[in-house]
Amino acid sequence: MSDTPAIQLVGLRKSFGAGEHEVVAVDSVDLTIDDGEFFSLLGPSGSGKTTVLRMIAGFELPTAGAILLQGHDVTRQAPYDRDVNTVFQDYALFPHMTVLENIEYGLKVKKVGRHERRRRAAEMLDSVRLGNYGHRKPSQLSGGQRQRVALARALVNRPKVLLLDEPLGALDLKLREEMQVELKAIQREVGITFVFVTHDQGEALSMSNRIAVFNLGRIEQVGTPREIYDHPETSFVAGFVGTSNVLSAALSHELMGVAGVHSVRPERIRVVQEHTAESEVTVAGVVTDVQYLGADSRIRVELADGSPLLANVPSDGLVGVAIGGPIRLAWSRFAAFAVADTVPLHDIHEHDIHEHDIPQQHQQHDIIHSQGGDQ
Repeated sequence: MSDTPAIQLVGLRKSFGAGEHEVVAVDSVDLTIDDGEFFSLLGPSGSGKTTVLRMIAGFELPTAGAILLQGHDVTRQAPYDRDVNTVFQDYALFPHMTVLENIEYGLKVKKVGRHERRRRAAEMLDSVRLGNYGHRKPSQLSGGQRQRVALARALVNRPKVLLLDEPLGALDLKLREEMQVELKAIQREVGITFVFVTHDQGEALSMSNRIAVFNLGRIEQVGTPREIYDHPETSFVAGFVGTSNVLSAALSHELMGVAGVHSVRPERIRVVQEHTAESEVTVAGVVTDVQYLGADSRIRVELADGSPLLANVPSDGLVGVAIGGPIRLAWSRFAAFAVADTVPLHDIHEHDIHEHDIPQQHQQHDIIHSQGGDQ
């Protein structure tokens, strides 16, 4: 692997329209993606992630800033002059061609000899575990198999960077989870940089070396999956990546005696019956809902001042917990992390969404804002 970053984005900006009708889709983004990384661009609809991918691919020209691939400025280069390939959600396979012919097509356009392109296409089919499917038509394949053919077609050209625009979005849940494992294994095997766009935080956490979380055209945080989940830097990241209780500055001071907004993950909270250690925060409330999820259950609680709180606890620990009944919760002071108070999900309005960033499927995320004080 090269010491030169695979991708560098410097002050990248993209706006549509002008004057009072201008919409800023990407706002001064700086980002470095290392060679050989599996890197995810994660965010809700309208956050700018897909627009960034399209600018890296060359399908959109930035309004300002620069794009460097392997240290070379490609900001104004055409897509076919960039050493990148893109896999789209709809796969875009040629229905009249066989699987092998689909994979060979890019090599044929580049005038690679027939025997060489057939050899490389067959090797790539083996890499995506479809070695015996070369004679079939796309209509004879499952959704997951078509996805792998699209992946093989993009990889056969041996690009430095592979861009993946929500390629798993059209698959059902079980197949999507299987393909997450497949994609990561293929990326390790071929050793090239993958840039993966998704609005699904589970996909990003399970596959990525690092993640950039986008919100309203800007990056809120870059880090490893564990850093993003365990140490969110903003209230938006805390709520979008997983489920979180975001405690207002007033409630943080009331419960923990600390200043600023804090985040507490529901799985860090437990049900208690009596006194707890001094290192723990305890709070009383009333149960408003209990969701049975199998091994775990999700308890929604209303505190005395009306603030909501969410706790994920083992289902076998629900003895005595009933809707409308009292409950006492506790968490370690070390489980609460200070976060910057940024725009929450419900403040992202329809006019902020650009058409390129609207995925075909949406995922619901929980962010519980607890205010404290007078309501």
